[in-house]
Amino acid sequence: MELLRFATAGSVDDGKSTLIGRLLYDTKSILEDQLAAVERTSHARGDEYVNLALLLDGLKAEREQGITIDVAYRYFSTAKRKFIIADTPGHLQYTRNMVTGASTADLALILVDARKGVLEQTRRHAFIASLLRVPHLVLCVNKMDLVDYDQGVFDRIREEFRQFSMKLDVSDLSFIPISALGGDNVVTRSEKMAWYQGPTLLHHLENVHIASDRDLIHLRFPVQGVIRPASAKKFHDYRAYSGQLLGGVMRPGDEVMVMPSGFTTRIKSLELAGKPLKEAFPPMSVNVSLEEELDISRGDMLCRPGNPPTASQDIDAMVCWLSDSTQLNSGSRLAIKHTTRMARAMVKNLHYRLDVNTLHRDEQSSGLKLNEVGRVTLRTTVPLFFDEYRRNRSTGSFILVDEGTNATVGAGMINGPAVDR
Repeated sequence: MELLRFATAGSVDDGKSTLIGRLLYDTKSILEDQLAAVERTSHARGDEYVNLALLLDGLKAEREQGITIDVAYRYFSTAKRKFIIADTPGHLQYTRNMVTGASTADLALILVDARKGVLEQTRRHAFIASLLRVPHLVLCVNKMDLVDYDQGVFDRIREEFRQFSMKLDVSDLSFIPISALGGDNVVTRSEKMAWYQGPTLLHHLENVHIASDRDLIHLRFPVQGVIRPASAKKFHDYRAYSGQLLGGVMRPGDEVMVMPSGFTTRIKSLELAGKPLKEAFPPMSVNVSLEEELDISRGDMLCRPGNPPTASQDIDAMVCWLSDSTQLNSGSRLAIKHTTRMARAMVKNLHYRLDVNTLHRDEQSSGLKLNEVGRVTLRTTVPLFFDEYRRNRSTGSFILVDEGTNATVGAGMINGPAVDR
């Protein structure tokens, strides 16, 4: 069964947690004891209804303030698909958590309060979703019950957001009017909005086409580890390379090239959980056995001989800074993790800071602070094997790590190899 990962985004109190709670409730994905606990907590808080947002807001501070702080992941399925939901925070100070939740999403749900319209945080999250190349964007105009299900309100918000989205790199954009509290147009069609002829939210999630979003042409297999069991006699000559396939399709007999050595060989066999495979495709994690004995270790990559990734130590990238204790400056030295490869990196140049509200480039910026995005040139100690982020989100992304604290302080999207300016 196909899996869809999606993230919710939007401003504070736009109803993200309530919407996900409604999805879980209406698809019967909540256990009875969970629902009973939510009912008790809702009653203790003085709510006049069952507050489904409490299914997501698990931290004590979240329930006390009625907000989302951490990224909450929930799972459910229907007859058509499996789903992984990332409920991300709306507050400005937790934008980094939104980046975390949306970085692996196939689709982003951006909520707008029908009474407030498109806000600054709505634009910020839409821009970040486009920067992260989330393939599908859905704007849910929520709380339509509080504006008497007025079509004019929905049309005005839709047109305002459409005008803003023209500045972004968005390939698939949909608009759905909903009431998460009442369940209108979430799982079942609302009789109160007969003027809306589009699909319900769940129908859209079940049918949005995501198969073509993954790169099935350019073979990319970063080696995560070498499997060489020595205990069992039958495995005496067994050697395989484990990892997650990030692009292309692999089959036994296919010719592959090993980077960085450049040696070529053929795939002897593929295995998943100890069982042989006839083919593998993204995002499967498999074991690959090769016909020839080659020196291959963690951080190397298998690819097609005539279609390798870019190998370079100089990288042009967009970076979202995630640290509240330090800032990114020209000359900063950090550890970088790209696919399964670790290296050290230096920021050769900070070209500009991007204002995510106005999309204005500030070329006089001295550094990047928490939640800020900028374009940088990095120099790494060893070559990285990458593609442009717009082509492959997995081989085109990386994280930056503070070597002193081992904290992740930055997330990057590669534009390509750096060129002298």
